[in-house]
Amino acid sequence: MDRPSRKELGRVLLETRAMTPDWAPTFEAVDRAAFLPDLMWPFDTDAGKSVAVDRADDPDAWYAAADSNVPIVTQWDDGEHAGSEPGRVSTSSSSMPSVVYALLQTTAVDEGMNVLDVGTGTGETAGALTHRLGGGNVTTVEVDPAVSLRARERLRAAGLCPTVVVGDGGRGYAASAPYDRILATVGVREIPGAWIEQTRRGGLIVAPWGTHYGNADAVARPVEFMKLRAQRLALPGHGEYVPAEGMAAAHRSATEITEAEFVTGRYTALPFALGLRVRDCVQAVADKRDGARPVWFYGLRDRSWACVMFRDGEEEARVWQSGPRRLWDEVEAGHRWWVGRDKPEHTRFGLTVTAGGQRAWLDDPADSWAV
Repeated sequence: MDRPSRKELGRVLLETRAMTPDWAPTFEAVDRAAFLPDLMWPFDTDAGKSVAVDRADDPDAWYAAADSNVPIVTQWDDGEHAGSEPGRVSTSSSSMPSVVYALLQTTAVDEGMNVLDVGTGTGETAGALTHRLGGGNVTTVEVDPAVSLRARERLRAAGLCPTVVVGDGGRGYAASAPYDRILATVGVREIPGAWIEQTRRGGLIVAPWGTHYGNADAVARPVEFMKLRAQRLALPGHGEYVPAEGMAAAHRSATEITEAEFVTGRYTALPFALGLRVRDCVQAVADKRDGARPVWFYGLRDRSWACVMFRDGEEEARVWQSGPRRLWDEVEAGHRWWVGRDKPEHTRFGLTVTAGGQRAWLDDPADSWAV
């Protein structure tokens, strides 16, 4: 069928440089729509949420979504979800085409390279790598057997035959190692040692990495990926931190940091930097109601918690803290650190991974700290 929307997507990817010209033949040959299920949930920017689209009911809307630069959820709740309404947690998806091709560009593959694709998902990324390098040079691993099977079938139907493996992507796949490149399309909080062991000296690992402070990751650009299942965060409920009496027994203080200075958005540099400076802490930004917005912080080593309440028209925000740690004090110190270094963006940070753990740094690897 004639799909001008697909041609337009390709043009936009090239014009915005999300896709370089050398990847254009792969974009033409590997059709995202060929890897998507009949029932899927593209993100609707107007509604601000994922909305079901069924090819059987509305093929035009289905193809329009497939040819849009939006993420598309293809599985909810590890496959336990049924029905057309969105489930509770999205657990498999087709990433935005601009993100896919930015990652492929960053991976910098070349003829003859051996590549591991972690997180098969729909199979589109593995298909793109296979088109570029040949099936004998691409291995893709997926933890969910049902997701892997569907991807294998779609890859074969498209004439693409990488090695498709069911397993924990965090363990890599030693049978096809060593790899010149490892590309992960799942978010990680620790770079698995197996990836390093299975990468050839001088090779490259491209993975969306971040901290538990928030869901956002950073690689090539700020992004957000579903997390490697072995590294998902199981955070206790709010009531496990804040007792029935609420904030009455908490330590109280105030801060001059304003909402505009602090609530900058999940893909911005500040929450990423705070995650690097404040270890074992999760931030939760609540919706704004009646001019008030609470931001909560939960400790991962104990049941320490904090809350800062921003209110329109008030010069200072109220703060409550409880537990062995004073989480807001740590966050406020991290904010001062970030501002004092000219508010560095993601691109100024680096990560060094050794057998001793992970260390983050700003500008200079010699000046690093544990994360």
